[in-house]
Amino acid sequence: PPANMVYIPPGTFRMGDPFVEGDSDELPAHEVYISGFYMDRSEVSKGFWDAVASWASTNGYDLTAGAGSGKAVNHPVQTVTWYEAVKWCNARSEREDLTPCYYLDAAHSLVFRSGIYALSNSCVNWNTNGYRLPTEAEWEKAARGGSSGYRFPWADDTISHGRADYEANGGESYDLSNGAGYHPSYTNGGMPYTSPVGAFTANGYGLYDVAGNVYEWCWDWYSASYYSSSPTTDPWGPSSGSNRTARGGSWL
Repeated sequence: PPANMVYIPPGTFRMGDPFVEGDSDELPAHEVYISGFYMDRSEVSKGFWDAVASWASTNGYDLTAGAGSGKAVNHPVQTVTWYEAVKWCNARSEREDLTPCYYLDAAHSLVFRSGIYALSNSCVNWNTNGYRLPTEAEWEKAARGGSSGYRFPWADDTISHGRADYEANGGESYDLSNGAGYHPSYTNGGMPYTSPVGAFTANGYGLYDVAGNVYEWCWDWYSASYYSSSPTTDPWGPSSGSNRTARGGSWL
């Protein structure tokens, strides 16, 4: 596999809320087949973001290292827009002499390097070797770590501060740290209370921080009713919308 990435094998999994205890946009739970793909082991660190963004700023992109903030170079980059994340993916691809995934046209002739555009599914070269954001279905399959039917990525139905960076004030019976508030190890230095990438045990696929720390952008347009009509094989999300999808929760 490419450096610092893991292979997510092809296969079918059950996507959505099997407990029917969440929000309506998590329903109905449904079977989805996902082709194999590679995914970064951890969230993008501030240091890695800066390295790629600095390259991008001198190679035709309107990205700068200051576009994203972070508590330290080994903490995840945060407060980046979806557009910045997509352009960063393209810059990372070009920096490594790979073919970008995102374009301003369906013919894939104009690489997305600057501005703000409502890219459609046809603007993505899905078969190239460059980097891109995962679809929501890819993200959930990867986050589940090879298991389905559980609340959390470690194939279990309980959570605690020993497993993730989150605020334990929800009152749920499955929260073993309930009442402890923010993670006590990461409240130093003021907000944000992020933890270094990879600070907790990885899931079954070897991925870190898919629960807690920071939310993670997905490719998909957001639709509250999409699960009712989602294709059963490699869904790309709705064809249009006004917001994009983020998954994974955060330190908050």
